Amino acid sequence: MARSLKIETRDGTYQKTTLKNGLRVVSETLPSVRSISIGVWVDVGSRKEGNAENGLSHFIEHMVFKGTHRRRAKQIAASLESLGGALNAFTTREHTCFTARVLDEHLVEAIDVLADIVCHSTMTPVNMNRERQVICEEIKESLDTPSDHIHDLFSQAYWGKHPLGQTILGPPEIINGVSRGHLRGFMNRHYRNESIVIAASGAVSHRKLVKLVQEHFEFGEGTADGLTPVHRDSFVPVSVTPNDSNQTHFCLGFPGLSYSDPRKMAMLSLTSYLGGGMSSVLFQKIREQRGLVYTVFSFHDCYVDSGIFGVYLGTDHTRVREACDVVLDECRRMKKKKLTASVLELAKAQIKGHLMLGLESTSNRQNRIGRLEMMTGDFVQIKEVIKAIDRVTPSDIAQLANECFNEAEMTIAVLGPVDKKVFDGVGRA
Repeated sequence: MARSLKIETRDGTYQKTTLKNGLRVVSETLPSVRSISIGVWVDVGSRKEGNAENGLSHFIEHMVFKGTHRRRAKQIAASLESLGGALNAFTTREHTCFTARVLDEHLVEAIDVLADIVCHSTMTPVNMNRERQVICEEIKESLDTPSDHIHDLFSQAYWGKHPLGQTILGPPEIINGVSRGHLRGFMNRHYRNESIVIAASGAVSHRKLVKLVQEHFEFGEGTADGLTPVHRDSFVPVSVTPNDSNQTHFCLGFPGLSYSDPRKMAMLSLTSYLGGGMSSVLFQKIREQRGLVYTVFSFHDCYVDSGIFGVYLGTDHTRVREACDVVLDECRRMKKKKLTASVLELAKAQIKGHLMLGLESTSNRQNRIGRLEMMTGDFVQIKEVIKAIDRVTPSDIAQLANECFNEAEMTIAVLGPVDKKVFDGVGRA
């Protein structure tokens, strides 16, 4: 028997139904809009790939758009575009998501297309060979975009041999060598009812959505393979990848928090203060006062059981150590000196503003409820999120900085014409 949950919110109604086969359907009905955003969330990404499987989650994401028993690739591409809608997908380290956005009157068509590509992809050898070339070009593009490539190098250095250190795209030799049987077998192992969430937000009837999901989606029974527990057995404190580019790209990172950690709002406040925009302390000190960079920002990546706090910047190779020292000085200052209440309120106001503005998009709302269900199996109302942000204190920030900014666990990754000796003595404050 299906199990259901219903929560009335300020904006509309959130509902969750777990079907008897384990497939979960979550929706947020918003009476003030005409669009519906839908996501098919699958609990698989590069983190669940073995060394010989790296890139297969992303390969599958591509292949489902290349043809089914009912539709050729061109028909899939035109299916929702011809209605003014959109069809897309993305792969992360922990999830794969297939998305559609349409007017409310086209919900049936959107569900039909999503179910067709995710459940009935043919993955013919001809299409696989063509898509291998496409993905290899995507890999080349990433390698030729240093501001993207540095984040892969940073993950590799930070996580070492753990699957979180693998790239999402995978290496060309695996993409070119994987067989259709292996790719299909990987998909069958991970695309299981209890590891999939169908999420929708907008002008959607939950009852109708559940009925359509029951009629159209079919996956294998049970749940997918579990995660490899987080560990950092072989991380590299400083990793330098030399090249002859005009700019040096730099990432510095510390251990962060998991997605469900109750201190997450304190971490977001800390991240916002340090590098969350043009008014942030790192932007002001590194770009505005010293003129060292064009781009600098901080980030916090959350996983189901871990996280990373990081800072990215691009600068001339002769100034990279200076920029690094400024970043470290500010991180150390956060451990020794509490923010004033007024400064912290500005950081929190920025977070709340970004959150509320983002909620004007049904796509963002769908992403939010889909990710919440995948990561926590729960729903959190926006008013509770705002309360959690408001509860963050200067002491919370200082305590978190002292816990996370441990330079013995710090990793630096650099891409550019730099000698590794430039970083001798770094992190020995």
